[in-house]
Amino acid sequence: MTQREWTARDYMTLLRRWWVLIIALGVVGLLLGYGISRFLPNRYESQSKILVQQPTVSSNVVAPVLSEDLNERLVTMKQQVLSRASLEPLIRQSGLYPEDINRVSMDSLVARLQKSIDVTAIRPIDDNDQSKVLGFSVTVDWDNARTAQDVCAAVTSMFIQENIRRREQNSQDTNQFLAQQLTDAKAKLDEQGSKLADFEARHIGFSPDAPQQNFEILTGLYSQLDATTQAITRAQLDKNLTQSTLTQQIATRQASQTGKNPETFEEELAALQTQLASLQARYTDSYPDVVKTKLQIEALKKKIAESQAQDKDLDVDGAGKGAMEPLQFIQLRAQIRADNQLITEKTKEQERIQEQIRVAEARVQATPQVEEQYEQLTRGHQMALEFYNDLLKKRDQSAMATDLERRQQGEQLTLLEPADLPSEPSYPNRVLFAFGGFGAGVGLGFGLAFLLELRDTSLRTERDVESTLRLPVLAMVPSIQGLVEKSVTVNRLTGTSDARA
Repeated sequence: MTQREWTARDYMTLLRRWWVLIIALGVVGLLLGYGISRFLPNRYESQSKILVQQPTVSSNVVAPVLSEDLNERLVTMKQQVLSRASLEPLIRQSGLYPEDINRVSMDSLVARLQKSIDVTAIRPIDDNDQSKVLGFSVTVDWDNARTAQDVCAAVTSMFIQENIRRREQNSQDTNQFLAQQLTDAKAKLDEQGSKLADFEARHIGFSPDAPQQNFEILTGLYSQLDATTQAITRAQLDKNLTQSTLTQQIATRQASQTGKNPETFEEELAALQTQLASLQARYTDSYPDVVKTKLQIEALKKKIAESQAQDKDLDVDGAGKGAMEPLQFIQLRAQIRADNQLITEKTKEQERIQEQIRVAEARVQATPQVEEQYEQLTRGHQMALEFYNDLLKKRDQSAMATDLERRQQGEQLTLLEPADLPSEPSYPNRVLFAFGGFGAGVGLGFGLAFLLELRDTSLRTERDVESTLRLPVLAMVPSIQGLVEKSVTVNRLTGTSDARA
């Protein structure tokens, strides 16, 4: 049989031939497994379930401070609760491992206790999102039922207290962080406000509409300057006209007083100059008539100059040397003084308008740079103000969330099932040990039967012959002994005898 492949029929033959051995070893294994379970120390499991309770106030009203997922929080709390700092006081206060506490290091005892504690997340059964956590369970495995319950209750309480402490601490840390950020944001906002105030002080009246306003102001100033210039021109023309009228009237009055008309002097001078030109064309300069004519011209020029000087004195000093002037002269001189005063005032106003125009033009030229600086300062101030208001809002929300945590109205861990007192040991499972022993015995029996079958060199079937001899089988001879025994058995049952037998 070792030289050919086994079939299902071969296995059935093996079972029929060795079933007694297999069953016997199975029974022996069952008894042995059950007996071993009776000698193993009992272990008890105490379990508690903790449910995550949603906040009493909706998150739309008060946003929670903690944003981490419960899975992450559970991992963090598990590391904290199962650390040596937390488990060592529990070992000492509860008197765990009394026989080993003085001869084994505390690290070893903490490691043993950590292996005895199992924390498992509770997830929804009919929900496709397996990342969602409804709560978690705490299981403690111990050799004493009461101790298992006490340790499970203590660890469960530690988880709940750690959750409360962690949420309150995170809320306080968030409040402190936001308060510090709010202080920094307030300082930055004040700095931006100070820069903006200094800019507005250096550029008085500047606003986003300043360019258009400056153009309008400049246009108005140009209009005022044009009107002022026209007023000065009109006043100058009026003054010149009045001055000319006064000069003519003064000359007319002097001519009437002296009997000589300035216009006669001018005509006489022109005639003498014409006569001199005619003489010089015919004679030399030493000719008596030429010399005489030159003397007459010089004398006439002196008279004309004296007449003009007198006119000027009369113009400046009124009637000249305190003489009384006619009312017409006084009115004309008053008009001239009024025109001079108007010209002076308008000239000053013109200078003032020109200065304003230069300032306005400088503003218009500097408007792009000033506008860019103003936009940068305004944008910086607005961003600082928005950031400050956002932080202020977050600080207020964090304060409300912290108050909710302090009142334990936020997300809390609720004890759904307290630690139970196990009535039966969870280990060893004697039924499981018995069936395990039975399975091991059956497997051992089957293996032993298979080994014995392999060591058997008997040829029992046609396939055994063909596999061993490598020759085809032509005929099979039945077992004669088997037929004789069968005939004898039949005869005995029927009470007859067979002569051939």
